[in-house]
Amino acid sequence: MSLIRKLHLSIWKLSSKLGPFAPFIAMLILGLAILSAARVGLVLWKFDRVTSTGKLIEILVQGIRVDVIQLCLIALIPLLLAPILATQRLFKIWQKFTYVWVTIALVLLVFLEVATPGFIGEYDVRPNRIFVEYLKYPNEVFSMLWRGFKIEIFSVLGAVVLAGWLVHKFMRPWLTMQSDWSNKKLWLVWPLIFILTAFGIRSTLGHRPANPALFAITADSMVNSLVLNSGYSVAYATYNLMKETKSSDIYGKMSREDIFKITGAKDADMPTLTTLNPSNKREKPLNLVIILQESLGATFVESLGGFPVTPNLEKLKEQGIWFEQLYATGTRSVRGIEAVVTGFPPTPADSTVKLSKSQKNFFSIATLLKKQGYHTEFIYGGESHFDNMRSFFMGNGFNYIVDQKDYKNPVLTSSWGVSDEDLLNKTHEQLLAHHQAGKPFFTLAFSSSNHSPFEFPDGRIELYEQPKNTDNNAVKYADYAIGEFFKKAQNSPYWQDTVFLIVADHDIRVRGADLVPIERFHIPALILGAGIKPQRYTGLASQLDLPVTMLSLMGVQGQHPMTGRDLSSIPPDSPGRAMMQYNENYGWMEESRLGKQVVVLRSGKAPAHGQYDSKIKDLIETPAPANAKLLEDRALANVLLPDLLYNEQRYRLP
Repeated sequence: MSLIRKLHLSIWKLSSKLGPFAPFIAMLILGLAILSAARVGLVLWKFDRVTSTGKLIEILVQGIRVDVIQLCLIALIPLLLAPILATQRLFKIWQKFTYVWVTIALVLLVFLEVATPGFIGEYDVRPNRIFVEYLKYPNEVFSMLWRGFKIEIFSVLGAVVLAGWLVHKFMRPWLTMQSDWSNKKLWLVWPLIFILTAFGIRSTLGHRPANPALFAITADSMVNSLVLNSGYSVAYATYNLMKETKSSDIYGKMSREDIFKITGAKDADMPTLTTLNPSNKREKPLNLVIILQESLGATFVESLGGFPVTPNLEKLKEQGIWFEQLYATGTRSVRGIEAVVTGFPPTPADSTVKLSKSQKNFFSIATLLKKQGYHTEFIYGGESHFDNMRSFFMGNGFNYIVDQKDYKNPVLTSSWGVSDEDLLNKTHEQLLAHHQAGKPFFTLAFSSSNHSPFEFPDGRIELYEQPKNTDNNAVKYADYAIGEFFKKAQNSPYWQDTVFLIVADHDIRVRGADLVPIERFHIPALILGAGIKPQRYTGLASQLDLPVTMLSLMGVQGQHPMTGRDLSSIPPDSPGRAMMQYNENYGWMEESRLGKQVVVLRSGKAPAHGQYDSKIKDLIETPAPANAKLLEDRALANVLLPDLLYNEQRYRLP
């Protein structure tokens, strides 16, 4: 008897111990063999790029983890039906159903893996959303494949036919097995099998399931894609495609010409590309540190009309540029990251941090600064794959990521990661190391202490209220950590060469009866550090304006596609505008002699108009003003422009 025959029988002998669940054990064993062999082949093909990352073993080990997730996902639907179909009465139906299911699944996996080298050769990444999107254009795609990829076509077809025959032979013993499990035994064992499968899909004991961002372990997008398998990559891309929303489907359409005319963009390869002439001209540009504060809205800043729980921020504001009328673009952390790090305007779709077309070659200030020789890093207290941050950052200009696993003996590890104290202590260590290395740096530090269930170390602050774990107390602790950080920073050698931005990602619990609860989009921001003179910026401003302003204050020269304004080059009381995405409502607010006029674009309804009174923090709905059409067109153009830039992949550097 041949070795293969013996191995085949051994697999089924092992699998048969699980009775009606035998095909899934067999599928797991064969599937892991197929996917691991395919991954090893790709790694050998791209061996130089893989070994240059220093992550060869991790790529292979984490790849097995992804394959288990994929195979458990395939088994999920049949397992949900097992308590009914796998009973003694319907066992023959169960056998045929699972035979067909497993055979088709394994052949599809083989198809995608065999198609992968050709796709990588063309796009330098495993099959992804492009693979899915091309299905909409069968004539063009099949014509292209036939003309330029005949060898690949016949290789794939041959592999699929061979795989179908081999999988059929592999699965054939299952069709002849007899049911020796009682229904009672089936129903007793099924919950355990289902729980193990669910855990295989989740692949972690943490409070977030594994996702592709977790496996973005290098700065090379192609190498990161090797950790995945192509079935998983395509399935996740399909899932993301289903979530993406076009602004024009919600708010209405406008011609390209009008979009560009109203927004000041050009109908060119990169419509918003502009050249930054910094207000602070320096022979050697400054370093940049952005401290992005979780949920620290104006709600928690007394001088902005909130609770008195940020005394350190109130003191520090006397030393830098303080923004009194700054508004967030959205209600999620990824929306704040999108605005502050990329300057990209909001849309009703998910933030570009999570969308598939922006995972590579999408502009961020890290991209620009990296090109100018900066070390770029992201420091987070939690798991950096949350909300796809790791994947987005590693694909768009960040050299290095620090997350929860990199902290030694943290003061506190909460549900969301280590405390803000630990985060900023680590940030201080990193900045000292960068200064000593003598290379310019950009560091983004993202806090997490102000997040339910509001856990923070004891003995640091005098509680604002009882009980301990409230948002006000958590913010007061976050403010304490900021104060302690800046005490050290101002006495450190990196201070004289670095400019700092403290800004919230969004306010907490953004809600309200208004179409857009504008008062809950109000956030603080402070710029301080080398050469920054104290100033109050009282004009209306948006998070989008901050990245442009920071680059200008740093003395950075270069091109960028951001649409924000350089607030450092205009009077501090200049009238401005802000845009706010609130679920499917898009708020556009602009300042003029008529006050703060607001137009809200809505799905399936006419735009609503109002006046925002910042003193009483209330949006007062009004009849359409005389300039209603102008406001509506301006709002529509500014929500359609980012849609266009994203979908056509035009938000990038030359």
